[in-house]
Amino acid sequence: AKVRFDLVQLQAAIEGDVVMTNELQQAMIDIYEAQLPNFWVWTIGGDEFSWISTSIAKWFESLSARVAQFTPWLTTARPNSFWLSGFKNPNAFLTAMKQEVTRQHKSDGWALDDVVYHTEVADFDNGTMVRAPPKEGVYVHGLFLEGAAWEGKGNNGSLVESEPKKLYSPLPVLYITAVTKKMKADARGTFGAYGPHECPLYKYSSRTDRYLITVASLSTRE
Repeated sequence: AKVRFDLVQLQAAIEGDVVMTNELQQAMIDIYEAQLPNFWVWTIGGDEFSWISTSIAKWFESLSARVAQFTPWLTTARPNSFWLSGFKNPNAFLTAMKQEVTRQHKSDGWALDDVVYHTEVADFDNGTMVRAPPKEGVYVHGLFLEGAAWEGKGNNGSLVESEPKKLYSPLPVLYITAVTKKMKADARGTFGAYGPHECPLYKYSSRTDRYLITVASLSTRE
């Protein structure tokens, strides 16, 4: 709604129907240079209003992908696999998933304070291959590894060195669910002789605490 309003106002300002403010003038310059107007991304207080993109074309491409994910979810059913970075607040999404799984195990005496995330690399290379959701937890896709690669199928695969001159490599679909702390400790042996590599998962390529979502346990067999 804000973007539509700003574009209508900008068109009216160009036609002389409203005053061309400094904000509208800067937006006109940014759009002409294929850049993203700052106030489409950040609020006056510096909070993230939408999402960070390298260009206005990438921003609209991301907008279309978000519409494609959320519209069927609203009109039909939840997706089989979720594009995690497509959420404005992916941390809240995973928290809701953890609460849902905990409720499913209420009869087992699970308490939210004793439940943590558990991750496994699924057998699907990308989200389009997922034909049904898991019984509990979620599948997420669209993730990339920086400075490493994934080799093999599912949780039988492992982290390996990336190819020369290739900084980013796609990660297959990741299964994220909730387990008790004891169950997570008991599962360490399934991640290889060296145990899992606790890989931080970020919303953007900028690796700061501000964009940290969670930590994914990935197998290391070498």
